[in-house]
Amino acid sequence: MFDLTGMTALVTGASGGIGSAIARALAAQGARLAVSGSNAGKLRAFREELNSDFGAKGGGDHVEITCNLSNSDQVEHLVPAAVDTLGKLDILVNNAGVTRDNLAMRMKDEEWDEVIRINLEATFRLMRAAARPMMKAKFGRIINITSIVGTTGNPGQMNYCAAKGGITAMSKSLAQELASRNITVNCIAPGFIRTAMTDGLPDAQKEALNAKIPMGRMGEGEDIGAAAAYLASREAGYLTGQTLHVNGGMAMI
Repeated sequence: MFDLTGMTALVTGASGGIGSAIARALAAQGARLAVSGSNAGKLRAFREELNSDFGAKGGGDHVEITCNLSNSDQVEHLVPAAVDTLGKLDILVNNAGVTRDNLAMRMKDEEWDEVIRINLEATFRLMRAAARPMMKAKFGRIINITSIVGTTGNPGQMNYCAAKGGITAMSKSLAQELASRNITVNCIAPGFIRTAMTDGLPDAQKEALNAKIPMGRMGEGEDIGAAAAYLASREAGYLTGQTLHVNGGMAMI
């Protein structure tokens, strides 16, 4: 079940905590990956790790494609580069994103613009580009990583919440446009996920965060990777326009 052998995937922000967990989950199920990110050295090291651990099962070497999502020209070339390298594109995972937190009264225009450009606009451009080869193939899986705060809001993150909520709305619209071509478009909304950043928090702050979660702990990157592997699979073919909230019960939506 959830076997992705023979399928190809492009994962953005792949060398980060959640992104690498998603990439590893897809590769473990047999997909061949194009991993993308802006840090060439970090991305190359991760691609080599993927090839060492999962290269053979994926039917060929995984590849890396460096892309700065704030550069519209690079964004426009990312999907065509993935298709050229992989031969086709079955799965797109829009995971990359940035935060530029500030209270609304203090938020600078550039803090708003950067988050919207990278988190929302780049996701739109990549979905638009991926839709073309997927429509020709009459198959595709588009998975967008949003956030619980795109539903609940969060003080100091008007820009980030707007971008994540916008991705959810875009996904529902595109899901309706592409459903007849056997292409699904879904979101995963993580709650608190344990990362290198959260590991550095004081114990008291970690305890306060965990107290908000009925399961009493933060999630792991693997929890998001498992959700992505399901949504990418053939078995998830009747699920589209939906958001999987992976948050340990912190918000039951």
